[in-house]
Amino acid sequence: MCGIIGFAGNTEAVSVLLDGLKWLEYRGYDSAGLAVRDGKALAQVVKAKGRLNNLAEKTDGGKTLKGTCGIGHTRWATHGE
Repeated sequence: MCGIIGFAGNTEAVSVLLDGLKWLEYRGYDSAGLAVRDGKALAQVVKAKGRLNNLAEKTDGGKTLKGTCGIGHTRWATHGE
């Protein structure tokens, strides 16, 4: 089972995306990722294996990604990597 959340607005997207992914955490998964865009450059993509904690740590709680538009996902591998 995978989960996807998106955000487009006037505030930084990462905190909204990480909070939304926390709601999906109970489903059980083996990886998560974020793609965030600021409207000027290409999207920044960050992926992490394991719990959502790993993704939050990898992005310093979302501080390393800037942008007001983004998407986040969780992945539960049912057929291997």
